[in-house]
Amino acid sequence: MPERSAVTLAAIAGAHGVAGEVRLKLFGEGVAALARHKTFNDGALTLLKLREDGKGGAIARFAECTSRGAAEKLRGTALSVPREALPPLAEGEFYHADLIGLPVLTDAGAAVGTVLAIENFGATDLVEIARDPAPAKGPKTFMVPMIPAAVLGWDEARLVIAAAFAED
Repeated sequence: MPERSAVTLAAIAGAHGVAGEVRLKLFGEGVAALARHKTFNDGALTLLKLREDGKGGAIARFAECTSRGAAEKLRGTALSVPREALPPLAEGEFYHADLIGLPVLTDAGAAVGTVLAIENFGATDLVEIARDPAPAKGPKTFMVPMIPAAVLGWDEARLVIAAAFAED
């Protein structure tokens, strides 16, 4: 089961300029959500400056990164914060990180797999479920829309889907 105490908000995509700034790929709700945090990766990176890049990402400067070479070495680094540092959720809201890795059961009690990812292609969130056991033939995963008719509920121990949505 994945570690639930840290939540990844962005990843460093590469260097920007020559002074140590980095380009970020954002996984959260934009620059404002990322700017609420001043340190990342258990204090290893201290955010000094952050701005939008005009392409859906961001440009950041960290105190620990003062040259292009240092910025290039950070390429691929995920920026995470403790789960407790995130804002509280309203009823029915969830953080993707809280669902990934949860066992999935049907409302009839049958185990069907594990939450692999949460995707959104424009209409609604989709829960990608890795079948367990994985079939010898056919798809190893399936998706269920994150709607009340399909996903009946979840907690820290499991996600429950309607049996009709558990593909065979």
